[in-house]
Amino acid sequence: MLVSVLNGLAVGFLLFILAVGLSLVFGMMDVLNLAHGALFVLGAYLGAAFSGSWGGFLAALGIAAVAGLAAGALLSLMTAPLRRRSHLDQALLTLGVAFVVAELLIIFFGDDPLSVAAPPALDGSVTVFGAVYPAYRLVLIGVGAVLAVVVYLVVERTRVGALVRATVADRDMVATVGIDNRLVTTAVFAVGSLLATTAGVLGGPIYGARPGLDATVLILALVVVVIGGLGSVRGALVGALIIGQVDTLGRLMLPELASFVLFAALAVVLVLRPQGLFGGPVAAGAR
Repeated sequence: MLVSVLNGLAVGFLLFILAVGLSLVFGMMDVLNLAHGALFVLGAYLGAAFSGSWGGFLAALGIAAVAGLAAGALLSLMTAPLRRRSHLDQALLTLGVAFVVAELLIIFFGDDPLSVAAPPALDGSVTVFGAVYPAYRLVLIGVGAVLAVVVYLVVERTRVGALVRATVADRDMVATVGIDNRLVTTAVFAVGSLLATTAGVLGGPIYGARPGLDATVLILALVVVVIGGLGSVRGALVGALIIGQVDTLGRLMLPELASFVLFAALAVVLVLRPQGLFGGPVAAGAR
């Protein structure tokens, strides 16, 4: 049972790294980005291409970060004309981008699943309260916890976070003090995409890299965002940890009904609190 709980924490923190970017872009900027899962898979393939050494792992993280920033900025520009239109238009555009990215990855890497090795010294196991557990997953839990604190402090306790929240609340007022709110929007989009590609590299040793993984992680991320509440960093964290445990324990105890258990948890939250655990009546800023 301890191993399952730790697996749930590892998956949960990985989902947080992925979902918090999606939550901020959707909840704060009101842009539905369905290419988020494709960015995760891009990071996973980069991890597969450079795995085997610490230098390769760090190189994959660096390239994924740059690629995520560039992709986020490009997606921000592409979706800018659609921000006053329905979310369906945004969804169709970003879904098309996701299909293109998925096909390009198949062309470059093939359609066979690829395994991703953990960095040296983290590819073994350690003993935790008498249970043998992969060292890499323990480190992933620690990295996810630190990143959760950093993201929360940046959004809630810094001038940058205050500027983002002000842009969401009143774009015109921000513009009157000489700040281009388009730059703020692009920066949030770019950072959210960076988190997605970085999560792909970090999640490679757990999920591997394969076609179709983008849809799987996108669904999990959307469930996390809905449960936690749009634009809420705390909500993304709590929702990710809940889904990590539900998904892991569901696959262990009820493998045939794992998907049903996952969406049953979503249904319960929506019935009891439609706006999400930490969402307000209108999600308009980080909480």
